[in-house]
Amino acid sequence: MKKLMIMGAGIYQVPLIKKAKEMGIYTIVVSIPGNYPGFALADKVIYENTVDYERILEVAKEEKIDGIVTAGTDVAVITIGKVCDELGLAGISFEAAKIASNKILMKRKYEEYGVRTARFREIGFDEDLKEKIQGLNFPMIVKAVDSSGSRGITRVNAETEFDAAVAAVKSVTRTDHFIVEEFIEGKEFGAQAFVQNGKLKFALPHGDYVFQGDTGVPIGHFAPYELSEEVINDAEEQLEKAIQAMGLNNCAINADFILKDDKTYVLELGGRSGATCLAELVSIYYGYDYYEKLIRAALGEDLEFPQNHAVPNASMLLRSDRDGVIRSIVNHNVEEPNICEIQFDYKVGDAVKKFHVGPHRIGHVITKGETLEKAVEKLHEAMDKIEIVVE
Repeated sequence: MKKLMIMGAGIYQVPLIKKAKEMGIYTIVVSIPGNYPGFALADKVIYENTVDYERILEVAKEEKIDGIVTAGTDVAVITIGKVCDELGLAGISFEAAKIASNKILMKRKYEEYGVRTARFREIGFDEDLKEKIQGLNFPMIVKAVDSSGSRGITRVNAETEFDAAVAAVKSVTRTDHFIVEEFIEGKEFGAQAFVQNGKLKFALPHGDYVFQGDTGVPIGHFAPYELSEEVINDAEEQLEKAIQAMGLNNCAINADFILKDDKTYVLELGGRSGATCLAELVSIYYGYDYYEKLIRAALGEDLEFPQNHAVPNASMLLRSDRDGVIRSIVNHNVEEPNICEIQFDYKVGDAVKKFHVGPHRIGHVITKGETLEKAVEKLHEAMDKIEIVVE
């Protein structure tokens, strides 16, 4: 029986664990202790911090694993790279993983390779910020270099807003520096992709539903995303440049873009599949199980990603508008083919947070349709039939 190490036991790793089990694969789930749903599903649980790559490498050797994978989170990507390099497994390299997990390293590579991206500055917490940002124009984005899920990212419209933005970075980062970049006024969109053996297997652009907090936070996605052939070609060219710049190979890719004047600017690329129902978006759109592809790739299989199927679909996170405790959950939807999934992450009596960043989600809804318009219409209809009371 093949042994697969899955990094993380949260909402976005649960489908990986379930699919691996369906495939007859022995699942070893690694996570810090906590109230994570993946623990109950795994064949074996290892209570370790997924960023401790030296310790995880020891465990991987002891367990004689055949592959290592995650979904929806950047936290463990460096560890995956370390284990893949040391054990000769299929997956992202340690060097590429470090670049994909650090926005400064990433931006430097983009500059070096001529990837179209926003101008930026690297700033230490003890440096003169006003001096360092000379030459950049407002609005700007202040980012932690090592965060995910939109944490530690704030839009700044004037100098008076920097103190709060830097404090937000300090609250989440493990480094002594951060990044400030110009905010590109344009339309945000993304793409899911996979690169294997140096070849881009597919690239699926998707639209993003964005919640405006300190900065834009994705709360849902949809496909297809209508773009002209010229823009699609430009986006794929920038994507390929960014992949080459970062050295990404044998991994899923979660790409964030900004479209301005029909030109694609690369915000960042993650060396893993996207969160917020993006793996499901790929699965529904192309008609295969993307989680199965991720697993098979991690086990070293050479894969094809057929693109002769195109089912429009849309998704949205369920969110709370306040901190509190869930008093009731009522779902008036009935089962029907175009409602793909309604998931509640919490139950009555659980405490939840007012939505601010991705991890504050309390569930999701995924729908499909003959056209994107019908998929989106069904999404809003299904959302309207869900009542969650938080007090």
